[in-house]
Amino acid sequence: MDVFCRCVFETPVGPMIALASDSALAALEFAHPHRERRLDARLLRRFPPHRIDDTPSAILDRARAWLDDYFAGRSADAAALPLAMHGTEFERRVWACLLEISAGQTTSYGAIAGRLGLRNGARAVGLANGANPIAIIVPCHRVVGADGTLTGYGGGLERKRWLLDHERRWASFELTASR
Repeated sequence: MDVFCRCVFETPVGPMIALASDSALAALEFAHPHRERRLDARLLRRFPPHRIDDTPSAILDRARAWLDDYFAGRSADAAALPLAMHGTEFERRVWACLLEISAGQTTSYGAIAGRLGLRNGARAVGLANGANPIAIIVPCHRVVGADGTLTGYGGGLERKRWLLDHERRWASFELTASR
């Protein structure tokens, strides 16, 4: 039986629920009844049977530190944070592409489909993007429509706009400071 530690993190974009095994972060979701039902369904599908404990965890501490650094504009590098990205092979390929999008940058669903060698695969990429179990850290918010417009985001378009604006301020500050 899989056992997950759970914690609710307060963030500038609202509370988020984090779940971690003893070795990796398995979920980071916005705390909202609809999103929580989605998380419960994902857990039942990917981890039957499982148990959730509201106990401290070294992985959750690392996730909290990552979020603190992100919201302070210090780092968005997820390389050192162990992630348990459970999904289909295609979803995992899309999520790997998301991890390559730098803070302050965006790409389109079609561009990701092209990178994966899929003609007309934007819709499939959009579905995989929407199934991302680890919000913000795996930056699905950095994917926009082909014309640059903000399109669907599980946390809501206002959060998506806030996250992108936050990253752009931070990225432009880094560029100015490095000159």
